[in-house]
Amino acid sequence: MNTAVVLVADDDAAIRRSLERGLRLSGFTLAEDGPGALAQAGSRSPDVLVLDVSMPGLTGTEVCRSLRARGDETPVLMLSALDELADRVAGLQAGADDYLVKPFALEELVLRLHALLRRSPARGGRDVLRAGPLELDQATRQVHHGGAEVHLTRREFELLAALVRNAGIVLTRDQLLDRVWGYDFEVRTDAVDTFVSYLRRKLEEGGRPRLIHTVRGVGFVLRAPGAGSGS
Repeated sequence: MNTAVVLVADDDAAIRRSLERGLRLSGFTLAEDGPGALAQAGSRSPDVLVLDVSMPGLTGTEVCRSLRARGDETPVLMLSALDELADRVAGLQAGADDYLVKPFALEELVLRLHALLRRSPARGGRDVLRAGPLELDQATRQVHHGGAEVHLTRREFELLAALVRNAGIVLTRDQLLDRVWGYDFEVRTDAVDTFVSYLRRKLEEGGRPRLIHTVRGVGFVLRAPGAGSGS
């Protein structure tokens, strides 16, 4: 990861100074506001972005939404001083991949950044996962359900891919947090339920049957006729 470029946009000078001192990823760059983050993301092609939710002028949520609208799938981690469900959901719905509440430990931020970088889209050969009517192309990040394309955010794609790889097997929330979010310390598991609800809404659009099922007290499982995976 020593060649990764991290772009940080936060209006808190103390946070910026701390991150500038603490992050040792090569190519580290800093933007002070939302418009600056948008401009630098377009010109410098960072590998991951760290955006503060409540920046003046242009919020981190608005920056993320703008990036996704123009087809930019760079991983985004949102920072916020507000530990409110509505605040977290707004960032996730805008296309963010992860969420960290201030104050936070630098070690936790670094672990999450590494997890996001490990899960960046693969470059190279075609790698397709299949389960029943689902087909996931890991190189292009495209998903087709019975031939129809389903548009997913990066995190939704990663969650669905984990379920497809384990079609027919019940995965606990902790297992999904570890495989999809990529860190193993204590975190809120409601993120899994939130993203499962997003996936269900998109996969079941138009009356299509449910593929992702809840196993009460355990976790989630993908069940589909002839489910399996391959490349």
